[in-house]
Amino acid sequence: MKKSFKYISVLFLVSLLGCTDIIDLNSESNIVQENYFTNYSELQEGLTACYNGLQKPLTYEWILTELRSDNTIMDGGTSTSTVNNDLGYVDQFYPPTIHEGIKNYWLSSYNNIRNTNVVLTAIGATYIPPTTVGGTDGIINIAADLPNATLAQRKKIAAEASFIRAYHYFNLIRLFGTEAIPKGGVFLLDKVITPEAAKQLNRSSVAEIYDLIIADLKNAVLNGSTEPYSTKTPDQLGHANKWAASALLGKVYLTLGNKALAIDALTPVVANTSGYSLESSYANVFAVNNEMNKEMLFAIRFKGGGVGMGNPLPNLFAPTNSGAFVIKGDGKGYNTPTTELAVNLKTNPTTFSYTDPSAARALVNYNSYSTTDVYVNKFMSKPFLANDAENDFPVLRYADVLLMLAEAYGPSNPHCLEYINLVRNRALLPSLNSAAISTVTTKTYTVSSGTTTLSVTYSLFEKALSDERRYEFAFENQRWFDLLRFNKTFTTLNAEKVMKYHFVSQYDAIYKGFTVLPVTLDELLGNVTNDNNARFALPIPQYEIDTNTQIQIQQNPSY
Repeated sequence: MKKSFKYISVLFLVSLLGCTDIIDLNSESNIVQENYFTNYSELQEGLTACYNGLQKPLTYEWILTELRSDNTIMDGGTSTSTVNNDLGYVDQFYPPTIHEGIKNYWLSSYNNIRNTNVVLTAIGATYIPPTTVGGTDGIINIAADLPNATLAQRKKIAAEASFIRAYHYFNLIRLFGTEAIPKGGVFLLDKVITPEAAKQLNRSSVAEIYDLIIADLKNAVLNGSTEPYSTKTPDQLGHANKWAASALLGKVYLTLGNKALAIDALTPVVANTSGYSLESSYANVFAVNNEMNKEMLFAIRFKGGGVGMGNPLPNLFAPTNSGAFVIKGDGKGYNTPTTELAVNLKTNPTTFSYTDPSAARALVNYNSYSTTDVYVNKFMSKPFLANDAENDFPVLRYADVLLMLAEAYGPSNPHCLEYINLVRNRALLPSLNSAAISTVTTKTYTVSSGTTTLSVTYSLFEKALSDERRYEFAFENQRWFDLLRFNKTFTTLNAEKVMKYHFVSQYDAIYKGFTVLPVTLDELLGNVTNDNNARFALPIPQYEIDTNTQIQIQQNPSY
C-alpha cells in the first residue's frame, strides 16, 4: 500500500488548485490559493496535489505516443464509433484540430502546470530565463526569507514542483512543438497570471521552452533529496529526488542531441551513489506488491480501493469481450499491440504462449485469454472495481538510464555494450558481442505491399539499441519519443524511416481494411514524411485558437 501521499485528505486541494481551462482562469480563486499556504504543512499538501495532478494527462498520453508509434494500433478498424474514429485519425497521423483526446491531454497538463506555479509562487520561486535563448544561465531563484517555511523547506518543495513542471513541459514540447515556424513551441507559463494576461500570451519558441525545462531540472538536481534508494523512508517513496531529476535532465539533453551533457547528467545515477539498480526479474518491476522498487526512479502513482484515484489504463487495455477473465469490468481493447511487435516478442506464433525463458519481457508485456488475441499485460492487476487498479505507471526506470547512456556513448565506448547487456541479461537474453553493434556494419530490411516496396538500411548498433528500448519499454509511452530523439542521436535510423516501414508492413493486414477511415498507402507515407509540413507535431487544440479574441495564435503547419 502507498504511504507517501495523503491521497484522501488532499482531494479537496486537487479541486482547489485545478481549473477546467488553463487560459480562462478564475481570478477570485487565485486569491484563495495564494493565501492558503501559510505554513510548511500546507505547502506539502499543495505539492501533493501537484503529484495527484499527474494522473489525468496519463489517461490520454498513450493515444499521443504509443498509438502513433509502431508498437500499437487502434482496435476494431471496422467500427464506426466516435472513439474508434478518433483513435484511427491519430494512428494514421491525421488528427483533427478539435480532437478531444488531444485537447484533454493539453488542458489537463496545463492545469497541473498551473498547480505547480501556484506552489512555486507561494514559496517565492521565480524563473529567471538565460540572458540569451539557449544559454546556460537560466535559474530558479528562491526568495531568501518568507514566513511560511524555512529556506531549506522551501528549496525542497521547489525542487519537486520544478521537476513536475519540467516533466509536463518536456512532454508538451515533444508532442506539440515544431521548429518549422519561429514560435513553434507551446505557451510558457512560469507563474500564476490573470485571465487578462493569459489572453495576451502567445506561443514561445521551442528553444525558450527547453530553457525553462533545463532550469527547472537543474533546480531539482541542486535542491532535491540526495538520499539513496537503499535508505529511503516510506514517506519519501514516490517523490521526485535528485536522481530522478538527473535522469530526466539527461533525457532532455539527449533529445537536444547533446550527448556529452547527457552523460554528465546520467552518470551520477549509476555511479553507486543513488542506490538504484535493476530489479532481479522483469516481472518484479511492475508487481503491485513491489511498487516504487529500486529500479523505479519516478512513477505516476495510483491508489485503488474506491477513493477515486485508481488507474483506469488496465481496463482500457484489456481485450474487449474478455469479461472478468482479465480485469474487473471487462476491457476496451485499446492500445492493441501491432503484429510486427508481437512477432518479435512471442515464442509460439500459433498460440501466443510464452514458455521460453528468453522471452521474459514478453511474458510480462503480453498474455492471452484466447489463442488469437494479445494485449498489454504489463499493467494488469485484479482490482475490486472497474477502472480502479493499483498499478503505478513508470516514467523513469534504471534500465532507461542504462540504455540512454549506451545511446550517448555509442558503440566505440566499452560502456555502451556493457549497459545494453545488463538490460538484456536481466531479461534472460544472451549478451551481444561487439560485432553485433558494429557502427560501420549495416543491414537492409525490405518490406512490400502491393506494388510498393520499401527498403531501409540501418546500422547494426542503431537497430540493436532501438530494438532493445522498444522491447524493454513497450507500452510505457516511450517509443514515439525515442523515434523523435533518434533524429538527433542516430544517423541511419529515425522516426520517418521506422514509421514508413511500419505502414508498408502493416498496410495489407490492418490499414487497408479500415472501413471508417479509408486511406491509401501513399497517403499514409505522406503523413510521416519529415519535412516542414510533417505531422509529427500534433495540432494546437483549436479551442485555444478560437477562444482567444485578443491575439492570433498560429496553428502548426499542415493542420
